[in-house]
Amino acid sequence: MASCFVIFTDLDGTLLDAETYSYEAARPALEMLKKRKIPVVLCTSKTRAETEAIARRLGLKHPFIVENGGAIFIPRGYFSAEQLKVAGIKPKRKGNYLVIELGLPYQQLRHFLISFRDKYKVKIKGFGDCRPEEIARITGLSLREARLAGRREYDEPCWLEGPAGVGLFRQKAREAGLKVVRGGRFFHLTGNNDKGRAVRILKKLYHQKFGQLTSLGLGDAANDWPLLKEVEVPVLVARHDGQLVERKKLLEKIYKTKKAGPAGWAEAINFWLKSG
Repeated sequence: MASCFVIFTDLDGTLLDAETYSYEAARPALEMLKKRKIPVVLCTSKTRAETEAIARRLGLKHPFIVENGGAIFIPRGYFSAEQLKVAGIKPKRKGNYLVIELGLPYQQLRHFLISFRDKYKVKIKGFGDCRPEEIARITGLSLREARLAGRREYDEPCWLEGPAGVGLFRQKAREAGLKVVRGGRFFHLTGNNDKGRAVRILKKLYHQKFGQLTSLGLGDAANDWPLLKEVEVPVLVARHDGQLVERKKLLEKIYKTKKAGPAGWAEAINFWLKSG
């Protein structure tokens, strides 16, 4: 069983509590997955630096997807050279990782945001405008964690004062070949990348590694929708505020948890393990 399954999971509001960033409610289910040697791939809007720290805390040594599909980081040696070749993947080498970059450089995103703000006089702010102390205040992260959150490479979290400028921001970003997606807490300005595209690439590699594959995906926000569409078993994790991902038609086989955050994550994993 273990060699045929892989899990792709969002972090904030899903595996981690949206307010406290704790994963305690999900710990027993996560430990069960480790025992069964089922890979858990973190798929998040967080930075590489943040995700590395969280993966260490969770005891995970698998590939991870950062900044809304901006890049995939694969531990060296995780997939063989032959598996990469057959899958048609040519990653870059960065330290202990092989990296597949799908997003645009952060400075290009910042240039667009600043130009948009100056031209249309819209009150919009991104992480690039903030000191670590301010990021910590608005996110609830520690100062150390806020510094890691500020080390952006492919995605700019941002917010606007009032809803009036959101439509214009989306329109102008689209015209510039960029995207604005809604996360659990912020809007995210990205290139033409998303979590789904990154998941497709990793599924191709896992297929080379394991053969027949079934994937389960968990998320709670609009930016997780591309992820959920790419997996065989999609899970929409309930939110503490009661809001749902706005979609005209939910996936036919989607599992919607009753519990929120990491408790909902554990609910879905336990249901899947028992039914599978």
